Amino acid sequence: MPKEIEVVIDVETTGLDYTKERIIEFAGVKLVNGKIKDKFETLVNPHQHIRKSSQAIHGISEADLEGAPEEEEIYPKIFEFIGDAPIVAHNAIFDYSFLNKTSKRLFDKPFENNYIDTQMMFKEVYPQYESCGLDSLVSVFQGTNEKRHRAMGDAMALAECYPKLKALYYQKYNWQLSQIDHVEYLFERYLRLQSAINTMQSEIQDLRSIFKIYFERGGKEIQSNTGEILTYNHKKTFSYDFSQIKETLDEIGALTKAVKLNNSFVDRLVAGNSVSQEVKDKIKSARIEISENKSFGIIKPEKNK
Repeated sequence: MPKEIEVVIDVETTGLDYTKERIIEFAGVKLVNGKIKDKFETLVNPHQHIRKSSQAIHGISEADLEGAPEEEEIYPKIFEFIGDAPIVAHNAIFDYSFLNKTSKRLFDKPFENNYIDTQMMFKEVYPQYESCGLDSLVSVFQGTNEKRHRAMGDAMALAECYPKLKALYYQKYNWQLSQIDHVEYLFERYLRLQSAINTMQSEIQDLRSIFKIYFERGGKEIQSNTGEILTYNHKKTFSYDFSQIKETLDEIGALTKAVKLNNSFVDRLVAGNSVSQEVKDKIKSARIEISENKSFGIIKPEKNK
């Protein structure tokens, strides 16, 4: 049986933006045919400030890094441990981007290993879960939950769960491959299901309207035979002139909670031609995280006017 080597990794960093921040802790767990065979972990002294938001997650302070290996000393060992094996990580684009940036900066060459994203795999196998974070994966597969949010704790938890997740993912993937020859029929089926869902949503909205009228006419709470209670809440909401309250919100430290950035709109600004390259560069410099999203779309036929 040929050896399949994969390296499960996790990194802790000074911040989220891989273009500016740096790795301060690396952990790798080498899997050979799904079995743990070797481990490697190290702190790294980047001689750089650690953002409070990141320190609150991993608990590593700048004092903890005093005496830690320098980047030039430790990264050859990190990349030697990984070798040419694919890396496995939860939201792998994050870890990969930091390693790739580091390799380019220190050694003037990209990090070209393939990466496997267990977050994407978990979404595919368990689409019913609202959260697809590592905590959810560990809970489902009953992995180790010790020293979480430190590099080795997270890497070990993932290394324990990954072989089980991988088996389910490829079982589903192989089943999906077996359905490719029927894709035209499946598309018709998909459209029927989508139509049924839309009809059911309309029916639910009709029922909600009846419940609303019931309560507005003085109706009391209703309890089902299984214990659910139908109740009614009434509250007023207001719209605000943002220009008038922005300064006040900022003064009391509530601006970031009150205002949610429209990331999709900002992405379109950067990709489009409505702003100058200088503005685009300023916007890009504020990026703090990267993720990948792959999806399909349906173009509806034009209706006769």
